[in-house]
Amino acid sequence: MESLILRGGHLLDPSQGIDEQVDVVIENGKVTDITPPGRKARGREVNVEGMFVAPGLVDIHVHLREPGYEYKETIETGANAAVAGGFTSIVAMPNTDPPPDTAAAVLGFAARARNAACRVYTVGTITQGRQGQELSEMADLVAAGVVGFSDDGAPVSNSRVLLNAMEYTRPLEKAILSHCEVPELSEGGQMHEGRVSSELGIAGMPPIAESLGISRDIALAGYSGARLHICHVSAAGSVDVIRSAKMAGNARITAETAPHYLALTDEAVRTFDSNAKMNPPLRTRQDQEALKKALQDGTIDVIATDHAPHSHEEKQVEFDAAPFGIIGLETSLGVCWTELVKTGVLTPMQLIGKMSTNPAQVCGLPAGTLKPGVAADVVVIDPDMRWVVAEPFRSRSQNSPFIGCELQGRAILTIVGGTVRYAAGTLVR
Repeated sequence: MESLILRGGHLLDPSQGIDEQVDVVIENGKVTDITPPGRKARGREVNVEGMFVAPGLVDIHVHLREPGYEYKETIETGANAAVAGGFTSIVAMPNTDPPPDTAAAVLGFAARARNAACRVYTVGTITQGRQGQELSEMADLVAAGVVGFSDDGAPVSNSRVLLNAMEYTRPLEKAILSHCEVPELSEGGQMHEGRVSSELGIAGMPPIAESLGISRDIALAGYSGARLHICHVSAAGSVDVIRSAKMAGNARITAETAPHYLALTDEAVRTFDSNAKMNPPLRTRQDQEALKKALQDGTIDVIATDHAPHSHEEKQVEFDAAPFGIIGLETSLGVCWTELVKTGVLTPMQLIGKMSTNPAQVCGLPAGTLKPGVAADVVVIDPDMRWVVAEPFRSRSQNSPFIGCELQGRAILTIVGGTVRYAAGTLVR
């Protein structure tokens, strides 16, 4: 394995508090030194002056669709999309067929992911078959390698079952990654419930369906002492609930939002484009501003893509009939740089915290840092590159609402374990 010296880049590493121009030395797949620019070192030199160098991005909310729905995405194509977007570690959600509810299923997934372009982890199901009734054998799943638990888009409605799950996961020190929703309130909804849904005549999903679900899960987590990670927060009311819980001292709660909630609102549905349909739905400008404030003050810890591929045939139907979800691995960095960094909502250092260091900590991954001695998982970002989102994507699916949008900021080099996996727009295998 060749040695690399990344020369003259501006390192952003929240784990070490480094926010300055340095050289990063990589040998035998690991970071071996961080030095002032220009110090002599042996290896192939890569000039990254004017660029940001950071720990590889970490996405803890990805739908890879394998096994069962490989026509939408595979581990291989999802990982290729990930490295093209600057991600070196991704965590797969369990809405597959079969789901990872047994140790054998988890080990099988790990075997298929072994040769992927980036590091691929999985969460295990909370309940068997994601049916919300009988708990999975959680200790066995942890022994097989899961990094958390979720029933993903099937919220565990039975509070007794969820409390039991939290009590089991507490000593395992794995988080429950919860899709918080009260289905009775959102059932049949296709978009955010509000003025736009009324004008379009589309059934709405009220934000209280999310915030009420979050309130219940926080209460159960506080009672049980479990770690709770709240997925894809979209509404201002939800932000208020999470902020209050954190201010009350519940330090075992973390929360994420997704790039599309920061860039788009329910106004995008006016064209009836099914690529503006996801769950939770796009909400209002007021909700969007609340999310940005929550990122600033630490109420929301993580930005995750909720990458949800669907085939062209599935999405190119009437809006009500289309499935929820969009892809995001290849666009999320550009969207966030454009919407958050260029507008001054977050500093570059803060964004890397939300997209690398913090998500790694939520799932206990060996990532999100470039401390000497760790695996060299690195992204190099051109902060000034302007680019227009266009097909084809490296994902097997193309369901993005950002096609045709101009973004600023892009990953130009992705290194996994000291090996270049993506460079100058090209996958490297």
